[in-house]
Amino acid sequence: MGRHVEGIAQAGSRKWLQVLVNDHSELLNAQIVPRLYPVPSNIDWVSPLREDDYAEYSDDDFVRRLGISLDRRPLGEFWPECGPHWDGLAKTDKGQSLLVEAKSHVGELISTTGAGERSLAKIRSSLVETKRHIHRSSESAVDWTIGVYQYANRLAHLYLLNQLNKESVFLVLLCLLNDKDRQKPDTHVPTTAAEWESVITYQERLMGIRQRHPLSDRIIHVYIDVNDIKGSK
Repeated sequence: MGRHVEGIAQAGSRKWLQVLVNDHSELLNAQIVPRLYPVPSNIDWVSPLREDDYAEYSDDDFVRRLGISLDRRPLGEFWPECGPHWDGLAKTDKGQSLLVEAKSHVGELISTTGAGERSLAKIRSSLVETKRHIHRSSESAVDWTIGVYQYANRLAHLYLLNQLNKESVFLVLLCLLNDKDRQKPDTHVPTTAAEWESVITYQERLMGIRQRHPLSDRIIHVYIDVNDIKGSK
């Protein structure tokens, strides 16, 4: 199943995205809307919703949730089952779809695939295809399945949706500032905007991604201070 009932999060990026989407979407929308093209007048959030048990979606269920079609290149041909769980999903009144990945500290950027041999072969093939689209080469300084895997697979899905299926989709990378997670005081370090930008730039250089590439206009970096969320009424 590609519908994952998460319930109310108590801390971290899941908590703050749930609060933003359900109670303070104006803070999130204000940073996203001006950077979409054409500029919409409304964003309709479809996940994670309180009335939907804060469910997150993956695989074919995220496609259905957004109401988009992958007739040209089906998801199953491009990526194995148990693909990315999208932190947030939304539609605009201009027919655009938003895929949201939220992080509250830089340590969350590090990830490596645990896929089995058969799934890994399909993943590697699609990552190579994505690399070639982004910088006309399948070569990069690192293996995209190690260390940078989560960002890599999000880019691959952005490529699948936009380039291969001609859907108007944007990847929103939500970086939360100054999140002091009292449940994990030894491992959770609050992050500033400058720190986020520095680490993201380093990660992209490591992956061989140029500042400008065929998908860069479809990636939106959003920085929201948790203190602003707490202060909203």
